[in-house]
Amino acid sequence: MKAVVVHGARDLRVDTLPDLQVTPDRVVVRIVYGGVCGSDLHYAADGRNGPYTVTEPLVLGHEVVGVVAQVGRDVPDAPAVGTRVALHPATPCAPPGATTPTGLHLRPGGTYLGSASTRPHTQGGFVELLEVLPGQLRPLPAGLPLRRAVLAEPLAVALHGVARLGERVRGAKVLVSGAGPIGALAVAALRHAGAAEITAADLQDFPLKIAAAVGASSTVNLSRDGTVAESSFDVVVEAAGAVPSLATALRAVRPGGAVLQLGMLPREPVPVAMSSVIAKEVALYGSQRFDIELDAAITVLTADPSLDAVLSHEFAIDDAAEAFRRAADSSQSSKTVLRVSDDPES
Repeated sequence: MKAVVVHGARDLRVDTLPDLQVTPDRVVVRIVYGGVCGSDLHYAADGRNGPYTVTEPLVLGHEVVGVVAQVGRDVPDAPAVGTRVALHPATPCAPPGATTPTGLHLRPGGTYLGSASTRPHTQGGFVELLEVLPGQLRPLPAGLPLRRAVLAEPLAVALHGVARLGERVRGAKVLVSGAGPIGALAVAALRHAGAAEITAADLQDFPLKIAAAVGASSTVNLSRDGTVAESSFDVVVEAAGAVPSLATALRAVRPGGAVLQLGMLPREPVPVAMSSVIAKEVALYGSQRFDIELDAAITVLTADPSLDAVLSHEFAIDDAAEAFRRAADSSQSSKTVLRVSDDPES
């Protein structure tokens, strides 16, 4: 079976791996689509993502959906073979349908698909057949196409971050700084949470076009239109994972407002004017992946076909290198999708 494997910095390959035979307590999913994430791009370009360095071949991918292919004999009440599913990439993870936060995503020692944070590495989902725990499966409703469902994991990240803000969002004037895929999905999450006005800011026109398509009230191209007004937003979501973007957020938030750090900043110390946090009594929220929000993401995706706009490009698995090149160019792409195997719906 084919898989997208990083062997080191600038060494991305489509390898052939042995076929799987399901173990008794697991389920094998035939992966149909996988979304290329920023962490995948870092592993492919640099051989590392933050503090995690590739020391052995690593199958990338954690934003994946597919169809149940085999069920282990010791799996009770498993979805039937042929069931369309999204996958929760973490272990341990919140059980399907959980409505109360579990905090499992913050506990040390867990795993995440396609991550070099463990030894041996946790192999990812850009592979034709993937074996997972039954609790990682989320059956998809009939009204949700598999291709749109590939956004479930990143949308869950956005929903989790927005939920951290609580009631601050409803009726708020919000700035999203950075309109890449996670920024665009943050726009959608804010809209569904009741934000009154959402402005998206970026350095490129293409991502701003996507942000407008999914609900941004207005857009600002910072490379052409200058900066946003100081102290003019109730809430600012930093979604670029860039220090200048955080500086913009702290400048743009009003006194008594809140900043959500949704983008992943470098692990090293960064120069930020924290005096703004003090002087304006800004509430600063961190957000790490997600907890119970995957089910909510599936519900939103089912009800909101406008989110198809985030899916800008699709490549077959054999063209993975080109897919990664396109995904890395934010001036031309939003969420780039790998078609790992044939879509039964097409």
